[in-house]
Amino acid sequence: MRRSAKVILYGGFAAVCFMLAVVLGRPEIAALGAPFALVLVVGLSLRRPAAVRAELHVTRERALEEEEVEAELVLAPEEGAGVVRYALCLPDGLQVAGGHDAAVVRLAGGRERTLPLRLVCRRWGAYRLGDVILRTEDRAGLRSRDTAVRGDSFLKVYPRPERLHSLIAPAETQLFAGNRVGRSAGEGIEFAGLRPYVPGDRLRRVNWRASVGRKTLFVNEEHLELNSDVVIFVDSFAEVRGSDDGTLDMAIRGAASLAEHYLANQDRVGLVSFGAFVRWLSPAGGTRRLYSIVEALLQTEVALSFVWKDIDVLPRGSLTPHALVIALSPLLDERGVNVLLDLRRRGFDLVVVDVTPLAFAAEGRAEDATLALRLWSLWREALRYRYEQMGVAVVEWDGKAPLAAVVEEVRAFRRQAHYIYA
Repeated sequence: MRRSAKVILYGGFAAVCFMLAVVLGRPEIAALGAPFALVLVVGLSLRRPAAVRAELHVTRERALEEEEVEAELVLAPEEGAGVVRYALCLPDGLQVAGGHDAAVVRLAGGRERTLPLRLVCRRWGAYRLGDVILRTEDRAGLRSRDTAVRGDSFLKVYPRPERLHSLIAPAETQLFAGNRVGRSAGEGIEFAGLRPYVPGDRLRRVNWRASVGRKTLFVNEEHLELNSDVVIFVDSFAEVRGSDDGTLDMAIRGAASLAEHYLANQDRVGLVSFGAFVRWLSPAGGTRRLYSIVEALLQTEVALSFVWKDIDVLPRGSLTPHALVIALSPLLDERGVNVLLDLRRRGFDLVVVDVTPLAFAAEGRAEDATLALRLWSLWREALRYRYEQMGVAVVEWDGKAPLAAVVEEVRAFRRQAHYIYA
């Protein structure tokens, strides 16, 4: 509860008029301040400003970037409040597309009022909504009450996945059924070869055309249809940001897209977010795993830490044998660089997507700034060459090219490279 500027203005003017009337002996001067004093006496005797409750409700809890979400702001007066001023405090990443985030509303008859809103999701993230600042005044406008309401509505904005025409094939498959062609023969669709018939083989597998004119029957062999384990590695030690985007935003969008497409391909997908805080999800499949991965990505942020965290802190289940590890890293922090090198030394099938920070580094006008940028570019090229010497496909991604182009570049590198697995 606080008094408005009118109280100070009216009271000061009335007091000055009365003092002048006494000092100058002119009672007519006091008559000038009498109306203002009367307004103060009557106004301050009125009922105090009433409180107002505010609640923000969203029609759904999940959305994609650039989508619009319907919402309702409910203002419920107490003690018959008439007029209320409100200001809706939205977190960065959300904007009001329809309705007003700040306005003056009249609550007729002291009844609650529902205001429709449309929120547009500009950036991925997990948001808590409903923070509102309210102000009510008494009828004379002499006193006001400010109330800050903390919201309890939640909205999860998922990164919008990119369309991928193909995926990076792992070097090894797992024992679970899936859509990938295994190296061993068994029940499947892809033709693997012929072998002589042995008792117990099904007649439907007999290749009658190949058996014609021979003394024995031959049966078809097919490749087993298996799945693979894919672990998406997100380096959150450091980032470089521009005005609207950054390397972490690119990495999270890429990780969400890869997770969705691999899970749709019946593969098992896990997540390792490695930085000042370590989060992991063991490889698993299904729609629930997709929600778990995306929600874990929404909680990923860069936090400053100088504590060395070795890869051994991760449980064994987070990095299964023969898993394909796809790392999205800006290659800024030496700890993240060494962790990836250690993974390759252990024999993991590793792919590095260099979410390059050079796309956010504006070239300076000064000669020394230009030279520093060139030296930094050379250092990063030497680092990528170091990975390639170990048989690791490293592809630079500036965010302008689609993720599908990055995937195709990795596939081309892996077709040409010769890998030696431990």
